[in-house]
Amino acid sequence: MALRTLLALSILTLVGCEQSLTLNKVCEETPGFCEDLNKDSHCKDLRANLIFARYHEYKEPTDDNKYDLLKKFESYDACVSLAAKIEHIKLKEKTTSRVEGHLTSLKEMNRIFQDTKQTDHPGLLYYHWSRKNSSFAMNKLLNMQEQDNVKNDKEIQLFLATYYAKFDDEKTIDLLYRVLELNKAGEQPKLEVYSSLVSIFFKQKKYKHAYTFAKIAQMSGFDDIDILPVTHEITSRGRSLDPLDELAMQTYEEIQTGTFVSPRDF
Repeated sequence: MALRTLLALSILTLVGCEQSLTLNKVCEETPGFCEDLNKDSHCKDLRANLIFARYHEYKEPTDDNKYDLLKKFESYDACVSLAAKIEHIKLKEKTTSRVEGHLTSLKEMNRIFQDTKQTDHPGLLYYHWSRKNSSFAMNKLLNMQEQDNVKNDKEIQLFLATYYAKFDDEKTIDLLYRVLELNKAGEQPKLEVYSSLVSIFFKQKKYKHAYTFAKIAQMSGFDDIDILPVTHEITSRGRSLDPLDELAMQTYEEIQTGTFVSPRDF
């Protein structure tokens, strides 16, 4: 009983420490994680998220934390490198600090890549292939496709779909359907899931399929999907869109509630 109480108190203490972790505390404890980034308000949220990720990777340098840090560096760098091109007329040092943030990002991303060359982490393997053109990393990932940590991760499934899209439409469709199956209630699949399905089905002249997923994309708030060409292919043959609209609504609700099942399973 005493041991159980002690464990409970330890857990509460750890949770309390985690909840009390602030940006100021991180910067006080590890100033190097803050001082080599931009000093102005540009990319404020991305900068804060990055600083926390640097701290966590420093405290626990696991592949999961390295992967999270790598993604946050990429997001921050995309923002700060663009901001660095904006010349600050009155305060030149602001422009300089943005450049410094960009250079820090490049240096740290390269460090992570060097640290993880022998990784078995699916996300890091994909990044080694897509950013560093490592066929070794992609072959390792392809050999892991049947593992649960790959099959049940929608991000990795989408990565694999991006890879197969270049040469295997049917495999790509299977992977994109799997991404939708893994979508949890309240989450929103990425636009590229729908745009890829629409593009493949249109190419295959499966216009009903293409229209259905174009309509689902629109329902999801993605206005960039061009539904007119596939609509024309269907209506020009004298067919009604009403049954497809009903199917699209039903499928959309399944995706939104996390109950979508690939039609290829039947």
